Amino acid sequence: MELYGEFPDRLRGDRWQPSADVFETAREIRVRFEVAGIRGQDLKVNVEGAVLRLRGVRRTPPSEAIERLQQMEISFGPFEREITLEASFDPEAVRARLEDGLLEVRIPKRVQGSRKLTVETEERK
Repeated sequence: MELYGEFPDRLRGDRWQPSADVFETAREIRVRFEVAGIRGQDLKVNVEGAVLRLRGVRRTPPSEAIERLQQMEISFGPFEREITLEASFDPEAVRARLEDGLLEVRIPKRVQGSRKLTVETEERK
């Protein structure tokens, strides 16, 4: 049975993106992606400028010969999702953790503090 002709987007992953939640605490921004069924080695997370980018692939699980497809809602194949971050942060401090089908990316904010400056003077001889 040829399924690609009936459901090309779902099986090839031409247009799918994982769902994402973005929220902020006093110290960090957290981005949570729904990536059920995706292995950690199939995920790539990077930060370029103010953009957090998630790329990966959800592989089609092995299955028996399908005689008739009744319903198909889970997308498979490659995906990419970009989130623009609106706070100042250190890209080296960003951390990602995959647990229970959720990938959580934690982005510590840069601390906006004050600083006292010492006034330098030119000493006269």
